[in-house]
Amino acid sequence: MELSLPATLTHAQATAQLNLWEKSLAGLGSEPLQLNCAALQHFDSAALALVLELARRARARGSVLQLRGVPQRLHDLAAVYDLEAIWH
Repeated sequence: MELSLPATLTHAQATAQLNLWEKSLAGLGSEPLQLNCAALQHFDSAALALVLELARRARARGSVLQLRGVPQRLHDLAAVYDLEAIWH
């Protein structure tokens, strides 16, 4: 299954984005969950929180989260919080 992040994802949009994905996530089996981050341009730490939540949900189903097109700024933000391991 593949999900895509929008161009803008801040605290104001994060909950709504997760709610949009709820039905898709409910059907997630053990196949990898792919998250396309290529469109992401404007974001804050809520984007990182959303990625972590998706990773948690994937692990809970015996799956993994695979990220594509991750912006360097999101990598940098993860490093600030010592969360670089989410990219591996």
